[in-house]
Amino acid sequence: MKGTMTDPNVSHQSVNFYEFYEVDLNYTYDFNVTEFHVDGKTIPCKPISISDVINITVCVFYAVVFLLAIPGNLIVGFVIGSNRQSISPSEVYLFHLMVADLLLALTLPFYATSVVHGWLFGNTMCKLVSLVKEASFYTSILFLVCISMDRYMVIVWAMEARKAQRRLCSWVVCLAVWFLGILLSLPALYNEAFTPKHSETELCAERFNTESSDEWRLATRIMRHLLGFFLPLAIMITCYSITIARLLRTRGFQRQKAMRIIVAVVVAFLLCWTPFHMATIVDTLMRAKLLENDCSKHNIVDLAMFATQSLGLLHCCVNPVLYAFVGEKFRKKFMQLLYKSGMLERSSVSRSTRSSSQSSEAMSNFL
Repeated sequence: MKGTMTDPNVSHQSVNFYEFYEVDLNYTYDFNVTEFHVDGKTIPCKPISISDVINITVCVFYAVVFLLAIPGNLIVGFVIGSNRQSISPSEVYLFHLMVADLLLALTLPFYATSVVHGWLFGNTMCKLVSLVKEASFYTSILFLVCISMDRYMVIVWAMEARKAQRRLCSWVVCLAVWFLGILLSLPALYNEAFTPKHSETELCAERFNTESSDEWRLATRIMRHLLGFFLPLAIMITCYSITIARLLRTRGFQRQKAMRIIVAVVVAFLLCWTPFHMATIVDTLMRAKLLENDCSKHNIVDLAMFATQSLGLLHCCVNPVLYAFVGEKFRKKFMQLLYKSGMLERSSVSRSTRSSSQSSEAMSNFL
């Protein structure tokens, strides 16, 4: 050969590798015969393309939810907080649940804009909005767990007489729930605003820069599934199963009626968030290679996560509607507040009071 790789005066472009294989290794490589087979599983999947019509529809959906959630939750907070001296422990948890829903609703304008135009608010807002969304998600289900345990203690263990102690304890528990919710949402700080390759639209999504990104993503997903869904769901099902069984053995149905608002709130949460969790679990199993993963299945799961997340965000405006249709005490308090403000006649308030007089005792600690 005219030059070797160790010769500093010879550039790598001048090296005849074909000659190197043939002479030094006594091996002839036929480039015309050899076939290269590309493993399709190693090729990055092409991102799914969502039509502008769907994006605009989702954007309008977020806007409608936002416009319903903000005034609805503010009214709920005003009604519950209007008589702070007689507020029950369950109402304390429902008040904080309202705050979590309100925070979730405040993130909707950002996501509505990003669906159509991409992320326009910078890296700092990406982390902050993602943190608020995750924290409100965790605290919502944790407050529902607190409500279920409070109802269990009152009805099964007859702890209604210790109302003052339970109210003080409920505020301490709420502080602990907010601390735990923020702690569990810290992985959202891995979210960054970036522009993917072959795209002009900036995204706000999780982006692990470490070499063990798959392990980090899998760990955060498992934590979300266990602490944000399965474990709270198991506690709620256990508490409400025992509570309902006890109620069915009591005389009259006042308490059963009083339980409707609490059960309705839990069912609404499950209907809104269970589909998203199921889609996310499938995605997690595919990332962990426990399920077969190809581009077509990957795109289907991505689309399912996109659609079910929109359904989950609907939850922030559901609870006020439930209070208005199910909660007799809530309607009574709301009408009294409207009367005091001069927006309602006294006759309407009187009719509402008479209609709920039969269940006033049972409703004294329920919305």
